[in-house]
This record gives sequence, C-alpha cells and structure tokens, in this order.
Amino acid sequence: MKPLLAALALLGALAQSPAARAAEPLTVLLEWFVNPDHAALVIAREKGYFAAHDLAVELIPPNDPSAPPRLLAAGEADVAVHYQPNLLLDRENGLPLVRFGTLVETPLNTVMVRADGPIRSLADLKGKRVGFSVAGVESAVLAGMLRSAGLTLGDVEMVNVNFALTASLLAGRVDATIGGYRNFEFTQMRLEGGEGRAFFPEEHGVPAYDELILVAREADIGDPRLPRFLDAIEEATLFLTNHPAEAERIFLQAYPDLDDELNRTAFRETLPRLAKRPGALDRARHERFARFMAEQELIAAPPAVETYAREIAR
Repeated sequence: MKPLLAALALLGALAQSPAARAAEPLTVLLEWFVNPDHAALVIAREKGYFAAHDLAVELIPPNDPSAPPRLLAAGEADVAVHYQPNLLLDRENGLPLVRFGTLVETPLNTVMVRADGPIRSLADLKGKRVGFSVAGVESAVLAGMLRSAGLTLGDVEMVNVNFALTASLLAGRVDATIGGYRNFEFTQMRLEGGEGRAFFPEEHGVPAYDELILVAREADIGDPRLPRFLDAIEEATLFLTNHPAEAERIFLQAYPDLDDELNRTAFRETLPRLAKRPGALDRARHERFARFMAEQELIAAPPAVETYAREIAR
C-alpha cells in the first residue's frame, strides 16, 4: 500500500510541475525591429525564463512602428512595447491601454549636435535648423529643453528628416537633431565619421520618464499571465546585470544580423538603463511627466495615474 501511495503522490507532483503543464502562448508587439532595447525580452526567451513560468512568448516586430498600440487595442496581441509619453497621447485619443511594466527606465532621447560644430549649449541653437523624425512628443521635449535656455520653438527651424537623423546631421542639412537615442545614434555618428555631443532632456528642464514600457488592454490587466511575464523579465534582467558578456553572446546568437560594432556597443550601453524592477510603478514620476505633457498642450489635463498605469499584484 505504501509504495502505491508514494507513486500516486509522485504522479500528482509531476502533474503540477511546470514541465508537465502546457505553456500558455503570449504575443508581444515590439515598437521597432529587435534591438538591444529588447535585451530583457530576448534573454527571457532564450534562457528559458518564460518557459519556466509556463509561457510561450512570441516577439513580433511591427511592419509599421505606429501600429502596435492600435493593434493591441483591437485585440491582435496580448502585450505591446510602448513609450511612456505616447501612452498618454493614446489614452487622450481613447485607446484603452494601461502600462503594467517597464523595460527601459531612463529617457534615451537626446538633442544631438556635431562635437566639432559651433553649438556648445542649447542657447546656441537660436536661429538653427533642428531635424526631427516624429512630431508631437519630440517637439514638446525640444520645447521644454529650449525653455531651460531661454528659447522657444519659434527660435529654431524644425526640419522633417524622416528617420535620417544621423545622416542629416553629418551632411550639414541640419545643425542639430531631436530623437536620436544616446545608446544608438551617438555610436552611429562615430562609426560614420563624426563625433556627437548630446544634450539630455532630463538635464535640461524635462521631467525624467520611462523610455520603454509594457502595455496591455485595460480589460486584460488582471490576466494571470502578466505577473508571470514580469517575473521572467526581472529574472532575465538580473542575468543581464550579473553576466553581461554571456548575455551579449546569447542575444547575438539569437539575432546574428545584429552582430556588428554598432549593436554590440548599443547592447553594453543599454544594460544600465534596463529596469531592475520592471513591475514597479513610480507614481510621482508619472504625475510629473503628465503635468509636463499638459503644459505643452499635448493633452488636455494630467489624468489620474491609475487610469493609465498600474502596478499589478505578483
């Protein structure tokens, strides 16, 4: 009788083990093609952290970078990678999306100029041409930065250079750019024959914000897969922090087309900016940036944080 009971107990334990349970699918829309900003997601998948939490996660790069929030709202995916400032715009426009996690917890955006050029401070931008890719948030960030130097958007000429920020700056078509990432375009400039000087928004009048966040539909914020998803990302981020060289090897092995100097450098420069507590919510930080968005008249009024950002139980 005792051997039979022991066997039954063992079978019951195996039935409850992660290996015996089928992994639940979870689709994640990225905001851009796979790059080092997504290191925690890639490592969580490649190292088996998602699988250990019974998740089969699919990372989907967008054909149109502006589409993921709309696709998520329409139920075409479970999670999307998004930008904190843009989430406020989406909520203003009626998309029922809620932030539940953070991937990159510092701004990456910069105003960039040539290091060998005449612009040594933001005040030197008066009368100069500033290239941009996307209007709206970038213009608001630039306005906030210029204000710290006693200037306004009317003091500069905004030039739409599409996504050719580095090329336009190096070719002299513009005197500065807004929207270049400090962990990417800065290195890209050097590799393409120039050196850059960057001005950081959070050091020039713009409240700090989370560059990349994780969002879900408001109706799905209680989905039991989401806490497990965050747990796996946190474990992956700790691995990235503790074993950066091995993590870089795993990342580039998964995406060998990114194995070049630009992306290797970007990977290393992104690591300190990854959220070590991806599920944590800094309410005061969100409130400050929402007030900034309202002051820049991008949104009508700062919404209550709980209407667009949550810290879910884990």
